[in-house]
Amino acid sequence: MTAPLTPPPPPHEPSSHDPWQAPDARYAAPAEAPYGQDGPGMKTELLEAVVVTVAVAVLGALLGVLWWWLAPHVPLVGDVDEQGSWVVYLKDTEGEQAVGVDGTFTLLALAFGFVSALAVFLWRRRGGVPLVVGLAVGGVLGSLLAWRVGMWLGPTSDVLAHAKAVGKGVTFSAPLKLGAKGALLAWSLAALVVHLGLTALFGPRDPEPIYGDAVPKDGYGAPAQ
Repeated sequence: MTAPLTPPPPPHEPSSHDPWQAPDARYAAPAEAPYGQDGPGMKTELLEAVVVTVAVAVLGALLGVLWWWLAPHVPLVGDVDEQGSWVVYLKDTEGEQAVGVDGTFTLLALAFGFVSALAVFLWRRRGGVPLVVGLAVGGVLGSLLAWRVGMWLGPTSDVLAHAKAVGKGVTFSAPLKLGAKGALLAWSLAALVVHLGLTALFGPRDPEPIYGDAVPKDGYGAPAQ
């Protein structure tokens, strides 16, 4: 006895409600999501960094003038010893004017660092490594220039000649000296901290990737009905 010749059932076509079928291609995420446009290019960024470095360094002359004007004066007195030689000593051995000179330079440098970082951020909000490096290098150069300008505007460094010029027992001001050389880095450190903080808080954000219209999915990853 033979089995009836029953034709095989037609191939089963996947239903649109089948949770095991592969997701529709139209719902697949794109391989690469479009992002915002790139920056202006390394050449332009380097040019901007050079401009920032020069501009910040030139401001050091103003810092030097303010340091010479606001720093306290260290009083000195000249005298003649038993051998007839001139000697110079501090009039107030317990005074803190020398510390005030360093403190004035440091506070001014911190203020200049804040202002320069704010100006650079408002000019170029997107930031960038070359811009930050230019800001840091310009701060160091500006501090060095301020140091030299303040010393040049201040009293002469030849204290013996100055003592002889004013006379024995007459008080005169010591030359401007920066005892704490670490103050030369205050401008750059303040500028870096302020600029990075402004960029993190108010800088432009990268656009979110676009994956098309969001489609609700069921528990198996298939489009929900």
